Amino acid sequence: MTAKQKLEQQLWNIANTLRGKMGADEFRDYILGFIFYKYLSEKMHAYGDMALKPDGLLYSELDESKPKGKKYLAAIRGEALETLGYFLKPSELFCEMARRGKGDGKHKFILNDLTKVLNNIAQSTMGTDSEEDFDHLFEDLDLTSSKLGKTENAKNELVVKVLTHLDAIDFRLEDTENDVLGDAYEYLIGKFASGAGKKAGEFYTPQAVSMILAKLVTTGKKRLKSVYDPTCGSGSLLLRVAKEVADVGKFYGQESNPTTYNLCRMNMIMHNVHYRKFDIKNEDTLEYPQHIDLRFEAIVANPPFSAQWSASPLFMSDDRFAPYGKLAPAGKADFAFVQHMVHQLDDNGAMAVVLPHGVLFRGAAEGHIRQYLIEERNCLDAVIGLPANIFYGTGIPTCILVLKKRRKHGDNILFIDGSQSFEKATNQNILRPEDIERIVTTFRERKSEDKYSYVADLSEVRENDYNLNIPRYVETFEEEEPVDLQAVSQELKSLDSAMRETDALISDFCKQLGIETPF
Repeated sequence: MTAKQKLEQQLWNIANTLRGKMGADEFRDYILGFIFYKYLSEKMHAYGDMALKPDGLLYSELDESKPKGKKYLAAIRGEALETLGYFLKPSELFCEMARRGKGDGKHKFILNDLTKVLNNIAQSTMGTDSEEDFDHLFEDLDLTSSKLGKTENAKNELVVKVLTHLDAIDFRLEDTENDVLGDAYEYLIGKFASGAGKKAGEFYTPQAVSMILAKLVTTGKKRLKSVYDPTCGSGSLLLRVAKEVADVGKFYGQESNPTTYNLCRMNMIMHNVHYRKFDIKNEDTLEYPQHIDLRFEAIVANPPFSAQWSASPLFMSDDRFAPYGKLAPAGKADFAFVQHMVHQLDDNGAMAVVLPHGVLFRGAAEGHIRQYLIEERNCLDAVIGLPANIFYGTGIPTCILVLKKRRKHGDNILFIDGSQSFEKATNQNILRPEDIERIVTTFRERKSEDKYSYVADLSEVRENDYNLNIPRYVETFEEEEPVDLQAVSQELKSLDSAMRETDALISDFCKQLGIETPF
């Protein structure tokens, strides 16, 4: 078992301490919140020790009540807020709270103190550049909730138990190359998603799909100035893009769900993304876009499928939608997200978005928008079909649209049918590494392959009235072997003869036994 796998298993075991008390999405918020608190604490602890090393002191041993200790803390606070973005006093460190909770005299009951510490983390950033990134980060970690226990002592006992277990785990923060903790955190988010049903789609994209999207938008790139996800969930897609290039200048995202928004910011910080390198907003992207004046080099998204939106006539004067002359239907916002993303895409950028299959062929306003994207903007680069039942909470088949403003292959569109390439699991189909590799390689080489991919001229798309349904372009029909009717006839005769012989044998047995034959 690798160090990463060991840490993942340890964290999941601790998560299960809370599992019997509440639903998957609820105990997720608690365990991820506590892990995040320990992470911030250990970073602060290490930073404090480093700052005090020239003086031969340890951060945890500073006396906060003495003038000398206060002087050191004031200096470290200023530097920590600039470097880390937040500040924790020695008495607020995770290890100290866990020690007190384990039974250090009068301080065994720690819920009130712990609540103050979590609030102090956000308050320490007020008036600084990191204030927005830490504001209300722990609001879903409600230590007064009856879900933790019926009495205050029961709640305290459970929280102390979780803190004690976490305190004993080495987070391996010194292993900056492998990002062991960040990957373990991502693993937990994925585990919670697998048990959250339909709610999982609100915050997590399966890792295999994230990998495909990330590889598509980074093709030919070693560095990115920016990457954006307008429906960023837990931030897993944004972070996956970073694994495909040497550096990302800045991460941008928007998320309407406050709990998921908090999870995304935590996930960014847990993956060592500095607070100055990400800008995540909590607001409805279509109704209140927060980065509207910016253009991004890479855009990835897994928007909620066929979501409701206002489709207000006022949007006809919005630069994102006005050129098309049509709005996506109020009950199917899929193309509204596409229009929004195309508007935000930089001229040298690429975007990849997961959508339900209906966007490929539905008519009316959606058909008009689809035609405009192909004919007027000429930005649709590829259509990729994915297997059914690969997303949490829904079994519908999906597709990926890849769009670029400046296309190298402006006279054609690539179609890939990856719908039959997967491993069938008990509850969910799985994209294997070889399935991912085949999709990405076919996209990069832009090749036609019998029963898998096809490069269609725009004239062919026009002939199909801009219907992008993949079977129109990729023939997957398997011709059945011809039936030899003469052989079938002979086999039937042979069976009939054998049945007569068997009937005669049974009849003879019945006569010998003195019983009536069954026919």
